[in-house]
Amino acid sequence: MSPPASDQINGLVVVDKEAGWTSHDVVARCRRIFGQKRVGHAGTLDPDATGVLLVGLGRTTRLMRFLTALPKTYEAEVVLGTATSTLDASGEVTETWDMEDVSLSAVREAATTLTGPIDQVPPMVSALKVGGRRLHALAREGIVVERAARPVIVYRYDVMPGMTPGVFRIEVECSSGTYVRVLAADLGAALGGGAHLRNLRRTRIGSFSTEDARLVDELTPAVVLTPAQAMRDLDQVVVPIDAQKLVARGLPLDRVPLGVAGDGPWGLVDDAHHLLAVYEATETDRIKPAVVVESAG
Repeated sequence: MSPPASDQINGLVVVDKEAGWTSHDVVARCRRIFGQKRVGHAGTLDPDATGVLLVGLGRTTRLMRFLTALPKTYEAEVVLGTATSTLDASGEVTETWDMEDVSLSAVREAATTLTGPIDQVPPMVSALKVGGRRLHALAREGIVVERAARPVIVYRYDVMPGMTPGVFRIEVECSSGTYVRVLAADLGAALGGGAHLRNLRRTRIGSFSTEDARLVDELTPAVVLTPAQAMRDLDQVVVPIDAQKLVARGLPLDRVPLGVAGDGPWGLVDDAHHLLAVYEATETDRIKPAVVVESAG
């Protein structure tokens, strides 16, 4: 039985997901650890991947979309010369090339063509829906459908030598929605052959890194971050007492009295740094609520 809403934990845990766990597995375990049903995650990781997974508890689940939108950093290996059905090491080999002699400088030069704003075709093994069905479900049936390219940003695509010929270590910093396995396959194609990804590890989502993370079995209420800490990557604005009632009622606010600048979104907090709401920009000089954490009774 879940605890009453007043007793539920509201906050964020930074999980270091282990290989073999799905993101759904982590959420299910967190429900048992914290004894509550209202749990959700931001930024799915494949079962074979490891690293940072952000899990929201209680009312903080309503804020997860702001965390999903944060840039992400990954480490992995690119194996040149072998393409697979899934673009990573879990798939079946579909084609091979002799690429053991490709130099580090050539790989780094090819990586520059995949850096910056690029259009990327989502892989068939992704969770995106086409015609109401997820791509990975269609892929399991051997069905391949046309996928529209989507704009993403690769801020950094660093390449380092690997332990064996034809294998290179990479570190990628990218926008939300970027598929690192596609970056690996496209790197192989840019070098005149093919490639696949292995040993993917997400080291950072926004300011949340593996240094902040705990293995699932290490999670306790003591490591839960507050909603305000969960929104630490947003610009935070202290709301005076006279405006807090307006926030609790979900009403728009004027920018100028609050000293709000930029494009948002913003985390609105009280003097004690409790998160009241997240507000977004409008086309006027007012900001509007996206999520009200503490509403008026």
